[in-house]
Amino acid sequence: MKVTNYLLGYDNLKIMQDPEMFSFSLDSVLLPNFITINKNINKILDIGTGNGPIPLILSTKTKAHITGIEIQKEVSQMAKESVRLNKLEKQITIINEDIKKDIFENETFDVITCNPPYFEVKDESKFNKNDYKTIARHEINLNLDELFKIAKKTLKNNGIIGLVHRPERLLDIIITMRKYNIEPKKIRFVYPKKDKEANILLIEGKKNGNKGLKILPPLYSHNEDGTYTEQIKKYFS
Repeated sequence: MKVTNYLLGYDNLKIMQDPEMFSFSLDSVLLPNFITINKNINKILDIGTGNGPIPLILSTKTKAHITGIEIQKEVSQMAKESVRLNKLEKQITIINEDIKKDIFENETFDVITCNPPYFEVKDESKFNKNDYKTIARHEINLNLDELFKIAKKTLKNNGIIGLVHRPERLLDIIITMRKYNIEPKKIRFVYPKKDKEANILLIEGKKNGNKGLKILPPLYSHNEDGTYTEQIKKYFS
């Protein structure tokens, strides 16, 4: 059942959700607060935009035009409704399409963001390919190689791509980035609590960028009592 909520921590942004189909998570708040945004950026692409949390948050940080692309029609419809709810039709465009269909021209975007499926598909027979959550979580429709191939084509020279992913896929991501001439430039690990292992990876790469990787300070998402840390709360201001 579709419901309208305020976007996590953003009392000025509303988002349409359906818990049975697709709901955004903290990952979608972390990435737009991690990606490098400056005044020279004109066009941003969010791949696998879901119900639109990343474009909505990015709209508070930049005047650039933001395109969100989502392969699942019903999920993309929620993103479109969220854009209308916030009266952001002039800044955000939602497209229901398969990103692999080569719909964008070469060197179109300054920035690409993506909260991609995290899990490799090793036995496709185990999955329901039409299940919303399966598509969002597993590399059925988009894997890392396909993602960075698209990024190489559609990013402008020195354009950047930022991902939120899982730490165990770090080597896969870096190797695939470099395969497509995207140089990893900064990484941040996110930990659920101070005594736990990292469970979220934020990574940014630059097309045809020079070597030089920065490891940012760790980010802790929760206090011992389960509340958000001050580090996280500052993203909501």
